[in-house]
Amino acid sequence: MSMLCTLLKPSSGEAYVNGYNVVSEEAKVRQSIGIIFQDPSLDERLTAWENLKFHSLIYGIRKELIGARAQEVLNLIGLSEWRNEIVRKFSGGMKRRLEIARGLLHYPKVLFLDEPTLGLDPQTRRHIWDYIHELREKKKITIFLTTHYLDEAENCDRIAVIDFGQIIALDTPQGLRKLLPEDAIFLKTVNDEKAKIEIEEKYKVTVNFNNGGIFF
Repeated sequence: MSMLCTLLKPSSGEAYVNGYNVVSEEAKVRQSIGIIFQDPSLDERLTAWENLKFHSLIYGIRKELIGARAQEVLNLIGLSEWRNEIVRKFSGGMKRRLEIARGLLHYPKVLFLDEPTLGLDPQTRRHIWDYIHELREKKKITIFLTTHYLDEAENCDRIAVIDFGQIIALDTPQGLRKLLPEDAIFLKTVNDEKAKIEIEEKYKVTVNFNNGGIFF
């Protein structure tokens, strides 16, 4: 992700984001993307509104448009009521939503999210994903994200599985499932031999012993 966001130069090969080469056209790449980092990067001493105004200036948004644009993204992620609150008082989920709003200020074509729900409780995770789905549907933004949560990966149109820096699988969620063998069940019981007999009789399957338990 760091290479695609032009934060790190690739050691070999080529990569394009929104049609722009990440090495020779890095300025155009940066203009067309939004980035939500894994670690919080808001100024917690400022209000939500002040954070957005500050980053609007960094993005080069014209001053006369900043107010309307900041209000638009606050409405989109449901933080309009807290626009004048100090960010330090926000919950983890609210801070993450504000970071998403900040990344949308300049109308990016691609939004990069680095583990957007890491450390959040299950309910807040669901809310964040509701906003991500809404962004994709309403704004037609391409979402590129990293996650360790398999249930979150299922929300994606395509999934790349990376192991030690190498892509070992790339497909739709349905396509990746087809690469896996059928489901297997592994059990450890008080009496594995008795359990084997009962399971085979009841479910008409073959049960094997393995690693101190049974599987079928």
